[in-house]
Amino acid sequence: MRHTRIKAAIAVLGLSLSLAACGDAGEDNESAPDVEVKENAADDFEDGTAMKALAEAGEITIGVKYDQPGLGFKDAASDVPEGFDVEIAKLLVADLGIDPNSDSVTWEETISDNREPYLESGRVDLVLASYSITEERRQVVGQTGPYMITGQQVLVAADSDITGIEELEGEEVCSVTGSTSLENVEAAGAIGVPAETYSQCAEDVLNGTVPAMSTDGTILLGLAAQNDGELKVVGEEFSEERIGVGYSLESPEMCEWINEVLTESFESGAWEAAFEATLGGDDVETPEPPALDECA
Repeated sequence: MRHTRIKAAIAVLGLSLSLAACGDAGEDNESAPDVEVKENAADDFEDGTAMKALAEAGEITIGVKYDQPGLGFKDAASDVPEGFDVEIAKLLVADLGIDPNSDSVTWEETISDNREPYLESGRVDLVLASYSITEERRQVVGQTGPYMITGQQVLVAADSDITGIEELEGEEVCSVTGSTSLENVEAAGAIGVPAETYSQCAEDVLNGTVPAMSTDGTILLGLAAQNDGELKVVGEEFSEERIGVGYSLESPEMCEWINEVLTESFESGAWEAAFEATLGGDDVETPEPPALDECA
């Protein structure tokens, strides 16, 4: 039986392979699965819905991370970011009849603290940026999914003796402003040190400014692989993070549509292909897709 929860410990090989692809600056991601763009997509949506408006416009803006190898990563030479979040976003974009690899898609860098403001202001149409579903966030934006379940761990220098979050009580631990990770660090008794990006946290660990950083294990493994031999992931998962899609509360109809596309991807194998292309590998067991939340 395959596990629903994505265990960070089994994902390290896949993330290393993903990073190898990220390192080919300016080259297309040949490992990314093909996505079929729906024809005449606007005809499938009711008048007045956000989906029909986007399909008719033929353009969309997606909020993603740029600094999370394996999930959402973009270097200066690439036109389209790479990672599991991005591949899930492509499935949604293609269902609107928009080619996800074309200039009709704007991939907007969206740091943790900007996700709600960008959706509320209309700067982005959707957010797929390692976006944990919480009841607090659902008060200001729409969220559905999850399309991935992971857990929070700790990243330290390779020569550190720290073995988990329990050894960091009263110590400074970096995480990103506006993230649930920062809240979880403080709940565990550590002193949360906010940063704008996860890559900045990793740099602070490398230069000794802080002894550790913490967020979802999949993100940490990507950062460790990016800094091979200098950083390591330690400890058991001490939270459950349900990663989902963000949309505007002004367009509640998007929830059912997103869930339908996700469900189809679970059944068709597209979700599995996206996972294996970004987080998978020869020795990595592909998890079962998670159960989706019902729309209100």
